[in-house]
Amino acid sequence: MSFAVEVRDLTVRYGRTTALDGVSLTLEPGRIHGLLGRNGSGKTSLLSVLAAFRPATSGTVLVDGEDPFENPRVMAGTCLVRESGDHLDDKARATLAIAAAVRPTWDAELAGRLVERLRVPLDKKPGQMSRGQRSALGVVVGLASRAPLTMLDESYLGLDAPSRYAFYDELLADYAAHPRTIVVSSHLIEEVERLFEHVVILDSGRVLMAEDADDLRARGVSVTGPADVVDTFVDGRRVLDRRALGRTAQVTVDGTLSDADRRAARDLGLDLGPVALQDLFVHLTTAGERS
Repeated sequence: MSFAVEVRDLTVRYGRTTALDGVSLTLEPGRIHGLLGRNGSGKTSLLSVLAAFRPATSGTVLVDGEDPFENPRVMAGTCLVRESGDHLDDKARATLAIAAAVRPTWDAELAGRLVERLRVPLDKKPGQMSRGQRSALGVVVGLASRAPLTMLDESYLGLDAPSRYAFYDELLADYAAHPRTIVVSSHLIEEVERLFEHVVILDSGRVLMAEDADDLRARGVSVTGPADVVDTFVDGRRVLDRRALGRTAQVTVDGTLSDADRRAARDLGLDLGPVALQDLFVHLTTAGERS
């Protein structure tokens, strides 16, 4: 079971601060969506509205076809785990018991395996845990809920590298066996991009881009060669980044190149290369600062 998400002209304000400004997007059901953005871009505000943690200031939000706010059916099928974990001041064992009681899709076997693999201390309260242990508890709640809409907002940042990679493997394996709509918000783009089927990039409270991950990975191209030849080749294209070393230049352009473009580049002696999703994200969200 998977929930679809439809957002139209969503605005969220905190007093005089606008966190989201006319956001419109679609999250198709049964896919893993990456939600990317710099600090303050509005990621947590968007997820909080989808999880019914707060109402929209204006606009339309539909989760599985209904407004999620104060909607028991939708809320029961939606799980948001934030970086803080939002844990109760009780032992981890009690936290998992409560999660199991309120989540109709809870899987106790998965929870037990994750507790063991991520080394969650069941007899400790969150205040007695390390940051990594609190993150591990949040990951267990998020994955074992098997909620039709599962959202993880930087919830695994406190994990050490081996535990993070264990989490990625567990997420992919359980998603393959039990498809649902998953949204992963992260700053660790290089690590998590392999998870994504669709990517939304927020910038200053607006949607900068929303595309299939494969299309997004293919749209950035680096062009390297003699500076004058490179500049001639990229003329008329959207340049995201330019670096020079002596007479050699490397330019990152936005947009896919046709077969004819690639043949022309080879004929000019230029080297073409892919651009990693993290690099493309950096270029897209800082282009205005460098202009």
